[in-house]
Amino acid sequence: MGLTLLLFVRHGDIISMDVDIKFCKSAFIHGYTEADIRLAIDNAIYDGYLEGDEDAENKRLLVGFDRNGNPMEIYYNILDKDTVRVFHAMEYRNIHNKLLENL
Repeated sequence: MGLTLLLFVRHGDIISMDVDIKFCKSAFIHGYTEADIRLAIDNAIYDGYLEGDEDAENKRLLVGFDRNGNPMEIYYNILDKDTVRVFHAMEYRNIHNKLLENL
């Protein structure tokens, strides 16, 4: 079941504020809850295409914070202008620091 959250998704010229979020089971394998993921999305500090991946055109990385204020990585796909699918959530890794330098 999806959730409707306040989130900007840019896909071409499409910008939608009410996005239905679907969760794959794989999004929870590192112990994060749906509440952690929702909070990270709500307070994202980075949202961009995943670089260095063959299918990067449809994979995005979002960096936000969980309920304890710890940074985390959220990986998702844009399914259509109103729907995204979160397929992975994990603890933030320093390999993404270059992405955050210009914020």
